[in-house]
Amino acid sequence: MLQLTVTPQSALVDEPLQIQVTGLQPSQLVTFHATLIDEKGQPFRSRAFYQADAAGEVDLEKASALGGDYVGVHPMGLFWTLKPKKTFSRLMKQDVINTPYHVKLEVYNMVLLDFLIEDQPLISTTVERWYAGAGVKRIQIREGRVRGALFLPPGEGPFPGIIDLFGGIGGLVEFRASLLASRGFIVLALAYFKYEDLPQSTSLVDLEYFEEAANLLLKHPKVLGSGIGVIAICKGAEIGLSMAIHLKQITALVCINGPNIILEGVHKYQDDCIQAPLPSLEKIRVERFGLISMYDSIEMIREKGGRNALPVEKFQGHILFIVGEDDKNYNSKAFAEAAMEQLKKHGKNSGKLLSYPGAGHLIEPPYSPLCFASWNAIFKFPLVWGGKYISHATAQEHSWREIQKFFRHHLTQNQAPKL
Repeated sequence: MLQLTVTPQSALVDEPLQIQVTGLQPSQLVTFHATLIDEKGQPFRSRAFYQADAAGEVDLEKASALGGDYVGVHPMGLFWTLKPKKTFSRLMKQDVINTPYHVKLEVYNMVLLDFLIEDQPLISTTVERWYAGAGVKRIQIREGRVRGALFLPPGEGPFPGIIDLFGGIGGLVEFRASLLASRGFIVLALAYFKYEDLPQSTSLVDLEYFEEAANLLLKHPKVLGSGIGVIAICKGAEIGLSMAIHLKQITALVCINGPNIILEGVHKYQDDCIQAPLPSLEKIRVERFGLISMYDSIEMIREKGGRNALPVEKFQGHILFIVGEDDKNYNSKAFAEAAMEQLKKHGKNSGKLLSYPGAGHLIEPPYSPLCFASWNAIFKFPLVWGGKYISHATAQEHSWREIQKFFRHHLTQNQAPKL
């Protein structure tokens, strides 16, 4: 009897699945096909070809894909190779609490060379992929100037507190914060531009806004100790580094593919202002398919602004730099290495660098599909982010474990609960 077994059928998106088909003919060639429909109704699809063993079974933990979107033994390959039907779309969950992604898995009796499938599958099933675990609470934040969403894990706590910042897309992005809350952290997904009554650009970054957010998080009765963490990517990582330098509330920082200088605009804290070097817009490159590359332009800013690097040595906490060596947006590794060298020059060993060959700019939680390029509201053209499927997937899986380990170590060590 033919059976398609997926364990667990419902799980958090960072949990691996065991996928197995039994009851096939020995050596039968089949196509595994995955489909996810996002909240805008856009399909994301992947496929891989397998051959059943002598017992008529295909176990994705052991079997090697013969072709399709990947080759080799990759138990979660159908998830991290999901590609949008609408070119340059990025998969980003909006409602992280109430609805999961539903991923339909189908097995076909042939090698299917495209997605125009007319035959009926031999067997199919649907799995649920959640961004928030049972008992995680979401609280909308509109307090003072602060705008965001606070995610609380189940239980009495206290829990380590983290502020989560994204980059140039603006708005409020919650999927990483809700997932970290599912792993035992209190997380404030913080908006800082293009959201409600917040500024429409990042030309002026007022660090006192971020200080207000840090104080709001710290005063929560379930937040552990007197210091919090920040996790940030891209422009958010630039701001996160500036926060760490200026705000005593920050004791642990994770920078994902961010610069160690201000790339655009001004950062202001009280009477202190730091100005970005002049941009090099003439170096913006148009690649194949009309993709925009910022890499050369930002490289010129990096070279001009090297003497104006943010004084990372002033940070009294610990920093974890995560970089993708195939980042097509920034030379992230050079930025991180320069920051590490600054720390070393000042006698500090408080930084750690994780560098991933083949990983792109958008390093996200495990099993997230690689987004090589996506549309950008600022340029009205898609931006290229980079990344190679297998290498990027490996980076996401490893870095997610390291991020949690880093925060648990530095936000719980010597931290007494508040009275």
